[in-house]
Amino acid sequence: MKVLVVGLGSIARKHIEAIRRIDPLVSIYALRSSRNASGEDGVVNIYEIMDIPDDIDFIIISNPTSCHAPAIDELKHLGKPLFIEKPVFESLSHAGIIEEIRELGITTYVACNLRFLDSVVFLKKYIEENPGRRINEVDVYCGSYLPEWRPGSDFRKCYSAIPEMGGGVHIDLIHEIDYVYWLFGAPKDVKAICRSVSSLGIRSIDYANYSLVYPDFVASIILNYYRRDYRRTLEILFDDGSWIVNLKSNTIHDEKGEVIFAGEKGFSSTYESQMRYFINLVKSGGKSGNDIDSAYNVLKICLNHEGLD
Repeated sequence: MKVLVVGLGSIARKHIEAIRRIDPLVSIYALRSSRNASGEDGVVNIYEIMDIPDDIDFIIISNPTSCHAPAIDELKHLGKPLFIEKPVFESLSHAGIIEEIRELGITTYVACNLRFLDSVVFLKKYIEENPGRRINEVDVYCGSYLPEWRPGSDFRKCYSAIPEMGGGVHIDLIHEIDYVYWLFGAPKDVKAICRSVSSLGIRSIDYANYSLVYPDFVASIILNYYRRDYRRTLEILFDDGSWIVNLKSNTIHDEKGEVIFAGEKGFSSTYESQMRYFINLVKSGGKSGNDIDSAYNVLKICLNHEGLD
């Protein structure tokens, strides 16, 4: 197997590790923007598009979010399947690229690895198999401390802190919006409050509060960059009880504290599960569970765009 990577940062390394666990003999190439870029063990640097091997199996787009659209536009003529790191774009101004990808028939998948976390998968199946259990409310929370995300680097200079590079907690943690969309479908309406006034002192959005309106309930999603004690939870209030999904521990408990589900795998396993899914998708030519169109709809929610599909 041969894979091209565009953007060789921390998330790209996670995807590379996952690929190597699946296929230890994989050949990995990286399209670099500068000949001064540092190397990566076992990765062949490429500096010109003409030097990309004709027989690569797929392309990973994992450069800064604001660079996704130019990279896709530059490489779409190769006709290769695209594994695109979330979020798909930094804005809603790239509908034309989506149309071109659709016309070219290119397989796409936008990486949202929480869809592969055991507890979320269990919940998805439960909701589908128990449509009669009424849901009255959904509360999602994800708070973490941005300065600790990338040890050894100044958090103020990373893309997360810079709006022009596609930074902001609402985009960085679009996972939460994505899995709510995956679990419950498209909302009827969206209301949002996004601010940048915390003690972090960054320009990008560091607090986001969404209300996704469904026919029978409202899903509240709160995201922030400044919580020092990492917390990531999903609470569902049924009419006869409640469930709390702790994504950090990969467990589900009811209102009495009784265990509903306890996952055997850690969060890191989701990267390999996701990559296995994508590689099988490429080999089978099947329909992507999160193609560029679907991810664009999630981005509309994220950016509180009117006229949801």
